[in-house]
Amino acid sequence: MPRPLRIAGAWTAVLALALTGCGSPSDDGGPTSPKAKTASAPDRVEPLKSRPDPALPATVTSADGKKVTVKDASRIVPLTGSLSEIVFTLGLGKNVVARDITATFEQAEKLPVVTRAHDVSAESVLSLKPTVVLADTSTGPAEAIDQIRDAGIPLVVLDPAKSLDDVGPRIDAVAKALGVKKAGDELKSRTEKRISAVRKSIPASARTEKPRVAFLYLRGSASVYLLGGRESGASSLLEAAGAVDAGKASGLKKDFTAITSEALAEAAPDAILVMSKGLESVDGVDGLLKIPGVAETPAGLDRRVVSIDDGVLLNYGPRTDEVLKSLVGQLYGGAEK
Repeated sequence: MPRPLRIAGAWTAVLALALTGCGSPSDDGGPTSPKAKTASAPDRVEPLKSRPDPALPATVTSADGKKVTVKDASRIVPLTGSLSEIVFTLGLGKNVVARDITATFEQAEKLPVVTRAHDVSAESVLSLKPTVVLADTSTGPAEAIDQIRDAGIPLVVLDPAKSLDDVGPRIDAVAKALGVKKAGDELKSRTEKRISAVRKSIPASARTEKPRVAFLYLRGSASVYLLGGRESGASSLLEAAGAVDAGKASGLKKDFTAITSEALAEAAPDAILVMSKGLESVDGVDGLLKIPGVAETPAGLDRRVVSIDDGVLLNYGPRTDEVLKSLVGQLYGGAEK
């Protein structure tokens, strides 16, 4: 499977790095906006009430153009955290036999990990005798994907989700591959209704205020500090929350670029969005303000920082309503994280 440089692949690598080496936590647990400093909600998914019975075989066209027939969904290996989230929420968690390192929610935590950083170990996957493997176009290396397929395991590659518009189609694609279309329809409907409800809760002031929010990726242990641009994956969430993606608006076209004082001055964010482990890796807001240029931004002057869990922020799946609710609450105050 050819693997040209893709935004989703870059993001998977970034997230894997965040989950495997983010330095020591801050003493204060990672402060957020002074308007909304609350404890994190439990990292759990909410499965559908009824467990579906897969209607198989199911034949689907993989995102890499291959026709794949799934005959058995009793031993599922999803190779990204976002795919794991969908499978578990569809009610098939008991069928999952392994996880990617980015599957951080509680129901999956005891499963064996079959990735190293963001690379799949084909040997680890095959040792678990899966009946179906789910991947997306960021999954690699290509040799591992080929090795799994050559062993005769049905492997379905899906397109990555990069915006709110991708939530429904992504759920549909997973449900179809696993033969649980009815459950997929139910989950898609539930998810879309919840996202819509959160959007309706955005205060009217947001229509005129439209805060500029910069998405920063931080990994203090490696001195990696990046500013998200148009293709970072955060724009859709920020815009749904009534905000402006400051990196995108300042003309940054790539996914991420190194933080500089000049770039931050051009972005001029009113608030900064970070992943929680990234914030911990720089010792909280105090450490964030020591990164050149941050303290001089409007966000830095106001210490206005929004922190959302790494394992869910850009999944664009069944918990996206929770992400959006947290974002809205921390930007405008009053809602739980």
